[in-house]
Amino acid sequence: MTLSLTLPNASGKLEAYTLRGTAPAKPAKGVKFNRIAYSAAHVVANPLAAIDPWLQCAVDWDATIAYRQHLWSLGMGVAEAMDTAQRGMGMDWPTSLELIRRSIDAAQDVPGALVASGCGTDHLVLEDVKSVDDVIAGYEMQMAAIEKLGGKLIVMASRALARVARSPADYERVYDRILSQAKQPVVLHWLGDMFDPALKGYWGSDDADKAMDTALAVIAAHPSKVDGIKISLLDKDKEIAMRRRLPPGVRMYTGDDFNYAELIAGDGVGSEITHRQSDALLGIFDAIAPAASAALGELAQGNVEKFHEILGPTVPLSRHIFAAPTRFYKTGVVFMAWLNGHQTHFTLVGGQQSTRSLPHLAELFRLADAANLLEQPDLAVQRMRTLAAVHGVA
Repeated sequence: MTLSLTLPNASGKLEAYTLRGTAPAKPAKGVKFNRIAYSAAHVVANPLAAIDPWLQCAVDWDATIAYRQHLWSLGMGVAEAMDTAQRGMGMDWPTSLELIRRSIDAAQDVPGALVASGCGTDHLVLEDVKSVDDVIAGYEMQMAAIEKLGGKLIVMASRALARVARSPADYERVYDRILSQAKQPVVLHWLGDMFDPALKGYWGSDDADKAMDTALAVIAAHPSKVDGIKISLLDKDKEIAMRRRLPPGVRMYTGDDFNYAELIAGDGVGSEITHRQSDALLGIFDAIAPAASAALGELAQGNVEKFHEILGPTVPLSRHIFAAPTRFYKTGVVFMAWLNGHQTHFTLVGGQQSTRSLPHLAELFRLADAANLLEQPDLAVQRMRTLAAVHGVA
């Protein structure tokens, strides 16, 4: 098959494009990373389910777990039932708990497989939440359900808490209660309002520096109960500033899908190793998993230049996938999985394949090619042509 096709540009004009077709980087076998790297994994929708996609959720469980097995085979951990899995954005709590159960069960067959699971309050009806106590009860219910399965917790930011909290003290009270009960150290989760507008003012302030002070005070009060914190503010300077203030041994899990390469590599500043570099909990690692694995393997062997050589070209793709409205990034992640043959269709839970335009997806295709991320070029071209044809491009 010829590796040329017709694609629209940003202005909608049709242009010829020919793939570079450069083979993706392959991870070296047996290399152990010197960073913890969680991929926030997507779910594979079931397009054959007779449901109303905007109102109901149907998951292809076999394909979904197969993708997690793919991530584990590359040395990645799985951050389960997070926003990349459309948690609270199409996927409800009962389905999320079933996903967590299946993922934890599948991980038992993979030596060394890491799984951490999102614990939130998304089962609550926001209009019915009247107090901080309601939020605490919501967290405790999900916490008990996940820990009953033996799961490690990622304590997700709560829309309900953002709605009812009146001061930083309300946040401190909620997190004090949750952390004091956790059976093992948790990962905290600070998601900016660019990812979810309902989380505006999290930690009790619209001022990110004041919010950071509150989050750090929560961690300082329970350092043995906090494995780390994932922050997704798309601001590398704020992440670095917070990283340097964390208690010894508490990790910064970068959630910065714009600047992850340099944040993971680190800057060498700080008395603690966890002050000098970030670990990772990233949605983009779902879409670029082979390259991320190869790059992390090089970094572990001290090959910093090679790390950047592999990972650097993926950053423009990530910035495009996470472009505003950032909350629609899941469409690009699933599109990549489809192009690379990890699923047979391009549909999302909630019908969210419609959240990005054909010109956006065409540019994503070009950037994926430039970053050497198309694992099966012939298949990728065939599928891109099919999508273009559905949109009227002959």
